[in-house]
Amino acid sequence: MFKKILGTGATRVVNVLTQLATLIMGTKFLGASEWGKAFIAQTDITFLLIGIEVVAGSGLVYFTPRKKLSTLMTLSYGWIALIMVLYIGLFYVLHLDSQLFYTIVPETYATLILANTFIYSLHEFNLNHFLGKEKVATYNWLFIIQILTQVTMMAVLIFGLNLRTGKALLYSQLCGYTLATLVGWVLLLPNVKREGREPLKDCFKELFRYGAFMQLSTLVSTLNKRLSLYLLNTHCDEKSIGVYASGTQVTEGVNIIGQSIGLVEFSALSNTDSEKRSSILTLRFMKLSILLTFTALLIICLLPTAFYEWLFSGEFAGIRPVILLMSPGIVFFSAYTVLANFFSGTGQPKFNLFASLIGLSVTIVAAFTLIPTLGIRGAAITTSLTYFSLFVYQWIVFQKQTGSRLKQLVPNKEDFDWLKSTLKGLF
Repeated sequence: MFKKILGTGATRVVNVLTQLATLIMGTKFLGASEWGKAFIAQTDITFLLIGIEVVAGSGLVYFTPRKKLSTLMTLSYGWIALIMVLYIGLFYVLHLDSQLFYTIVPETYATLILANTFIYSLHEFNLNHFLGKEKVATYNWLFIIQILTQVTMMAVLIFGLNLRTGKALLYSQLCGYTLATLVGWVLLLPNVKREGREPLKDCFKELFRYGAFMQLSTLVSTLNKRLSLYLLNTHCDEKSIGVYASGTQVTEGVNIIGQSIGLVEFSALSNTDSEKRSSILTLRFMKLSILLTFTALLIICLLPTAFYEWLFSGEFAGIRPVILLMSPGIVFFSAYTVLANFFSGTGQPKFNLFASLIGLSVTIVAAFTLIPTLGIRGAAITTSLTYFSLFVYQWIVFQKQTGSRLKQLVPNKEDFDWLKSTLKGLF
């Protein structure tokens, strides 16, 4: 299990590095205007995927051990096709008012946005299937194929074909999704057997009910992040927003720890029906996530301002206060990530939605109060308060369900023995 965490963590590190390379190529060789179009297009894709993932999203991880592959594939592919037809119709209707349409979708980008949404949906189905089967290594390799193909093709498009528009990013993403999808099919399709029939209607209801809560939570979380940026854009200049964004990226880099642990936890919990085992694993994963996240943030926080000025230039001298103010929130978020995966992995995604709604309420109050007076520092404090509220709510629910106590978050001898035996098995 620990080997899966390390493998997933390594994959996330590769992802961070490729994102950095993509960012450098995009900003240096495409220009601010074209990079802005690419960013808007990516945002459009993110919102379109929410509708598809109601049925064909990460909820498949929970149902993969419980339902037949042929059933899940039939329902997911059918839902993807249906939603894509609806999206094409929506784009056509919006295009009747071209001024409105081009404020949402960059001009000439509509086809690329829809194509990326469609292919990524197929790729995501494969990823979720292998994760649900606890084939984390296969999941990681497909993910690596996607991101490495993407960054390679972007370099080819920019330097080889001299494509200097934001479409370079979307074309490169489309190449990455397509290749990874094809490789995933090669590994997946031999597993589709004549398994008999399952009641599609009942299965669809389960998928929809489960996925709806998860995607509503995603939608609320996305709106949550956008509110702070909107207020910053109202009360601060572009330079301040850049400093805040950089500070956010530095601290979010640490999130790969909690995300990697949470991913393996989600897969493990989806394959167990023991409530006691689920709660024990969750507590151990949470303690491990908090410890590693705190250690990484401590190192980052101890770095002097001069280091950040050298790394990002003197314009980013104000980044360290942002990092310091956001760091407590990131620690709470690492714990929240584990708890959120507990509820998703045990078939209770509604609690993640409720947590997101509470977090959004805190964001609204804190952001409107702190950002106008404190600027980017107010935004950083708002983030920490939001993440703290997410953890508190999730912990209260977890505590009521499992009878756990806060003192159990203190590492004990059994935890160290578990970690020792896991590491021994790894090496």
